[in-house]
Amino acid sequence: MISKIRNNLWQVGGQGFTDMSDAGVFLVRFGDKAALIDSGSGRQIDRLKSNINRCLEPGVKLEYLLLTHCHYDHVAGASAIRDEYGCLIVAHALDAVYLETGQDRVTGAQWHCGSLTPFNIDIKLTGPQSDIVVGNGIITAIHSPGHSPGSLVFTTRIDNELILFGQDVHGPLHSDLLSDEKQYLESLARLLELDADVLLESHFGVIEPKEEVRAFIEYWKSPIGVSHYAVLYAPDDWDDRRKKPDKDETPD
Repeated sequence: MISKIRNNLWQVGGQGFTDMSDAGVFLVRFGDKAALIDSGSGRQIDRLKSNINRCLEPGVKLEYLLLTHCHYDHVAGASAIRDEYGCLIVAHALDAVYLETGQDRVTGAQWHCGSLTPFNIDIKLTGPQSDIVVGNGIITAIHSPGHSPGSLVFTTRIDNELILFGQDVHGPLHSDLLSDEKQYLESLARLLELDADVLLESHFGVIEPKEEVRAFIEYWKSPIGVSHYAVLYAPDDWDDRRKKPDKDETPD
């Protein structure tokens, strides 16, 4: 199953598309090049590859796999995608360290009863913002920490609309994931300033029009949204663990 969202923009993975453990996976094409945003858990990788192939015409190269953050349901299929398509894997340097060392707690692999096999990141982004040229288009990566230290969102324009690959805008925040509430709320404030027309959120799907995008982000930024994720996700030892990180949070 695939879903066409806009011209040259599809959802190819996620619940209802591939494995139920997969976060949303999106594919965008610019001329003879394409980029995949996240790769799911890898548990139904053949179905994901089949969905990608249905969207890409012969001669179109999948050039980049853009990882929004280091969590298992977004990244565990990355190596298989690179092996199949020869694409470059892109992630923020602050999350890349946990992918390259296979850190199961910080990546949330344990939450999915899995273990992350380490893999190399080809391009490690640093700084607040980077432009990635894909064929005749540009995708902008924006560092949006909070959910994880190196969380990224990606934006691009299709037919004069600003598309925001926000993925886990809703969180959760958890000390296992090295989440930071202050950074998270600051990141949401920056996302509101983008004034995106369409939000692609990994667990809530396609959110539009612009007014609905704003309302969704404002909800998670509000005291109601904060209490929602705090009650559901924050462990009893939240404050203590943020002050005293576990030894395995930073690999040797």
